[in-house]
Amino acid sequence: MIDRRRFLQSSALCTLAPTVGYAACEDGVSRFDANSTAEEVTLGLDLTGKTALVTGINSGIGYETMRVLALRGAHVLGTARTYEKGRIACDSVVGETTPLVLELSDFNSIVTCSDQIQAMGMEIDILICNAGAIFADLWQVNGVEAHFVINHLGHFVLVNRLLNRVIAAPQGRIVIVGSQAHQSAPEAGIQFSDLSGASWFGRQVAYGHSKLANGLHSLELSRRLKDTHTTSNVVHPGIVRTNIARDLPGWQQAAFQIFGYLFLKSLEEGAATTCYVATNPDVEKISGCYFADSNPATPHENMQDVPMGVKLWEVSERLTEGYLV
Repeated sequence: MIDRRRFLQSSALCTLAPTVGYAACEDGVSRFDANSTAEEVTLGLDLTGKTALVTGINSGIGYETMRVLALRGAHVLGTARTYEKGRIACDSVVGETTPLVLELSDFNSIVTCSDQIQAMGMEIDILICNAGAIFADLWQVNGVEAHFVINHLGHFVLVNRLLNRVIAAPQGRIVIVGSQAHQSAPEAGIQFSDLSGASWFGRQVAYGHSKLANGLHSLELSRRLKDTHTTSNVVHPGIVRTNIARDLPGWQQAAFQIFGYLFLKSLEEGAATTCYVATNPDVEKISGCYFADSNPATPHENMQDVPMGVKLWEVSERLTEGYLV
């Protein structure tokens, strides 16, 4: 039974989705919730013959996502920062998996990885942009703030270079793992006038800024895909017990782990929304939406700002010029 609060929350998106996809976001309302696991939301599905690409599979949500998709029969192409880490992760799950090397802060690495996938000649039914990072300090990659580069621009390059393979699938799905943290981005939204982060205040703003970029990337991508059979959605996995805090100071890592075991989602629960949006038949014609707890949710108004999404796309193209084709 779907509770009234959840239905009203999802209904708030029904005016947005028809302009950017095939169906209203509310059509994705499910019987699942925050306690559902990735195995539960995919129970009974047969993904045999489908190919999924998942970034960041050596640990955390990415690993559980790969494990469950492979368990359901999909051939999973899993990326990690080193071949050894990817190979160990792939060898530890049941099903068909292929490890690939991908370093999101290095656009040349993304080109190499995408070229390897193109050479395989296969359609990509599911492309999941899962990998991400959070850092203790603000720093730059080629003059651009690192969270923005790794969490957004890296996946922007990857998606663009593989988009033809996803569109070639009978019903391709792109799932970008965002975060509720997009609400902590600067009030004005994407900081186009200072993408170096020099004038920003704090790690939370930087991470939230990159997660807002994830959502706007998905929104604009869905608009560009409206005449295809391919969809794009962004998900909030929840606050999950992962190693994403590994680059924070030791005391903050310890606090995260202690707090996590008491209050946060397990990895099995954290991968549920990603797997639901990537595989469930009820989401087949839904695009341009934001999901949390395996149900449509209402993001901050900045994530629904179409002109901001268009500008972000144009700026991202300029920042990654020479790496997109």
